Amino acid sequence: MKCYSLLAVVLWPLAQADSGSGLTQGEVIAYAVVALVGGVLGFGLVQVVNHLRKLDSEKEARQIIDRADIEAASRRKEAEIEAKEIALREKGRVEEEANAVRNQLHERERHLDKLEDGLTQRADQLGKQEKMVESNQRRLAEKLEDVNRRQKELDDLLDVQRQTLHKLSGLGPEEAKTQLLARLDKELSQEQGTLILKQTKAVEEVVDARAKEMMITSLQRFAASHTADSTTNTVDIPNDEMKGRIIGREGRNIRSFEKATGVDV
Repeated sequence: MKCYSLLAVVLWPLAQADSGSGLTQGEVIAYAVVALVGGVLGFGLVQVVNHLRKLDSEKEARQIIDRADIEAASRRKEAEIEAKEIALREKGRVEEEANAVRNQLHERERHLDKLEDGLTQRADQLGKQEKMVESNQRRLAEKLEDVNRRQKELDDLLDVQRQTLHKLSGLGPEEAKTQLLARLDKELSQEQGTLILKQTKAVEEVVDARAKEMMITSLQRFAASHTADSTTNTVDIPNDEMKGRIIGREGRNIRSFEKATGVDV
């Protein structure tokens, strides 16, 4: 289209010369040359302008692309930073939860260790009690065997003495039996008295020890639960029997307690 316009500009003076417009051939040629030069210059100017516009468009496009690349890189960097921050926060949260779980497990392990120690102590106590029961059973069996043996010896002795009395005194069986029983009753009474004294002494020792233990335990509990300015306190004793056990025979427990603790009761 531009070529056709340029050609029209060049041919227009020639057409005017042919139509008898009064222009000479030289003028027509001059006009034609001027028109041709103007057309060429106009065409070149248009091309230059178009080229410059194209260069501006490419430059602007490059600038847009560069800005887009820069913005994309910036956003990518921000996304990476945000992702790292999220990862660090998540890692911290997971570590806190893991530490809490580990602490709970350690606490449970300590609790189980305490339970195991308690069960072990309880098992040891039960073992000791079982051995004590077995020992008591053996002693009881031995005592029962000894009682049976002594009963047999007494029966044999009774028969021998009955026969002896019958032979020596000429007494009848019933009279001999009566005298023998009276004699044995006297001997048994003496042995029984001795045995009772031994048993009484043993019971008193056990009661004394138990009374001391009860008194110390009571004072420890009282001292742990109450703090008073004075060191003198009154403890109610439920009955005379308990009072006697605590005091002991002739005040023996009281004296032992005062000697052991250094306090006056």
